Amino acid sequence: MMLLSQTLCLCLALALSNAAPTLHDVMMAGPLDHGHDHHKDEAHHNANPDRCDGIEFDAITPDEKGNTFFFKGDHLWKGFTGPAQVSNASFKELDDYHHLGHIDAAFRMHNKEKHEDHDHIYVFLDNKVFSYYNHNLEEGYPKDIQLDFPGVPSHLDAAVECPKGECTSDSVLFFKGEEVYNYDIATQSVKERQWAHLPNCTSAFRWLEQYYCFHGHNFTRFHPVSGEVNGAYPKDARHYFMRCPNFGHGGEAKVPKCSEVTLDAITSDDSGKTYAFTGHIYMRLDTHRDGKHAFPIARTWKEVTNGVDAVFSYSDKIYIIKGDQVYIYKSAAPSTLIEGYPKSLKEELGIEGPVNAAFVCADHHIVHIIQGKKMQDIDLSATPRIVAREAPLPISGIEAGTCGPDGIKVFVGSEYYHYETPRLLAFSRIRPEPKKITPEMMGCVE
Repeated sequence: MMLLSQTLCLCLALALSNAAPTLHDVMMAGPLDHGHDHHKDEAHHNANPDRCDGIEFDAITPDEKGNTFFFKGDHLWKGFTGPAQVSNASFKELDDYHHLGHIDAAFRMHNKEKHEDHDHIYVFLDNKVFSYYNHNLEEGYPKDIQLDFPGVPSHLDAAVECPKGECTSDSVLFFKGEEVYNYDIATQSVKERQWAHLPNCTSAFRWLEQYYCFHGHNFTRFHPVSGEVNGAYPKDARHYFMRCPNFGHGGEAKVPKCSEVTLDAITSDDSGKTYAFTGHIYMRLDTHRDGKHAFPIARTWKEVTNGVDAVFSYSDKIYIIKGDQVYIYKSAAPSTLIEGYPKSLKEELGIEGPVNAAFVCADHHIVHIIQGKKMQDIDLSATPRIVAREAPLPISGIEAGTCGPDGIKVFVGSEYYHYETPRLLAFSRIRPEPKKITPEMMGCVE
């Protein structure tokens, strides 16, 4: 399995600590005047800062397309690699309203109830807030912070979105010194608290349902409701969120060609998260708001360390098949191995291994197991589980399969075949034209 094992070694180091850059970025990527010295501003403006020097970020936020911006002074970096650029090249009005050479905080709004606000970037400077969408300043901005976020103080240190499910309701966490302000978007109410154990955050970042407080060139991962910190922190961002010489294990990883992509398994869980597996790596494919991402399988399913043969989702659980063993995990984060597992394939599904691919269609109880050129159907609602039907397949070499709203996809090398239903896959004697894995699917290049 050469797809990403050779090209994503940076992601391995990142993911082991629950922080990593996007797969795309790893592989590709009245006016306020406080009497500031404008000549110094101009000199600073012309100096191109290097984030690998261990600098402290003023703010971090993704945009509506999943691009992440790191702000420092009057510069920013777009993504986890590449040189700095002046901030006003992307957010030109910021320079019209100040000569301070920095912003205080920024976050991407999560408010699906108000489409006119959802996915907008909010940037905070002193007592003002700017709202951007597609890098255009919205009409009526900047405003006083209190007009949009009553109860939230000025001169903030950091801000980060917190969607419902991760927080009690759609919220924004604002940081100022040791104070944390939990702002409820719907009710516009504010709860103030102190998380004394958390460092003072100069910027904050939500990434793949995890929350990070940046301080200096370090970061600390925390729980957005309790502020709890688990694990060995702080960590140096240059090992994880940055691609820096002599840091991490990324080397000069290159983007694989789509013709080189092969999958061991692919599945979508009941919450809509889609996972693709290859070697000891898995990718999140559903995270268009944050880009595509790659991690070691053991990051999420810690008992599975050497790759998988097949994976399928059923009844809020993820079944991982490796050799003659079945591991069953609760889908909800964090993934927890069900007590008593792994069990043998024979005991769990009534078959012998090995298994090449497996998939379950939504609202169905049948798992379709592919072994060589045959497909076996097993009723997961039955006890004991036995093969209810077996059929020969028109395609050999299937390595992964998935069932979605648009039908069945079975993967052979860097190609896949599309069928409308499992029955057509099993009984059609005419093989459809194969389709190529695309950059949009896997983050590869043509």
